[in-house]
Amino acid sequence: MSSSLILDSLRRRFRALHSLYEDATATMTVDHVNHRERDGVLPIAFSLFHYVNMHDASFMLLTGQAPIWNDDWSTRINPAIADHGKHKTPEEMQFQQIGNYEQFIEYMNEVFGRTETWLSQLDVGDLDRLVIPRPLPPQIASTFSARVAAEEGITVLDGIECWLYQHGMRHMGEIELARGFVGLNGMTS
Repeated sequence: MSSSLILDSLRRRFRALHSLYEDATATMTVDHVNHRERDGVLPIAFSLFHYVNMHDASFMLLTGQAPIWNDDWSTRINPAIADHGKHKTPEEMQFQQIGNYEQFIEYMNEVFGRTETWLSQLDVGDLDRLVIPRPLPPQIASTFSARVAAEEGITVLDGIECWLYQHGMRHMGEIELARGFVGLNGMTS
């Protein structure tokens, strides 16, 4: 498969993935998102905030561009836990709530728009660029991307597929399931 075909596929897959998040957020209220089914079950707010905030942070590793997230966004969105929760337990993150849902959607759209713009301008030769060489640092060594990484380490293509795409699909699956808890339908069949 040619690199240009891979890049074209990535662009189409990200537009599709982002459209699922856009459709999901447009058909949920803050009450749906912040609903706590029971102790030990993460709310939709966790899946949304975690994925978008991690997407924003991971983008920096791929591009060198600073994350969009800052103190201003934290104040505007007012999450109950101003942390993506990557290194926290589900017991800690089950209390995640989004204070200002409209501001969260604005942040999400900025993160996704920046990624799509970058992908539209990405040179196919950059897909092979090494982002994190082996030996992988401890916080990366236990991740899915470490299992995917080639002998030399994690490339831009690995990061795009693992940190942004696969991660987004995983959390969309959680969102689709959790929508049923609040009386909404899933997003796809």
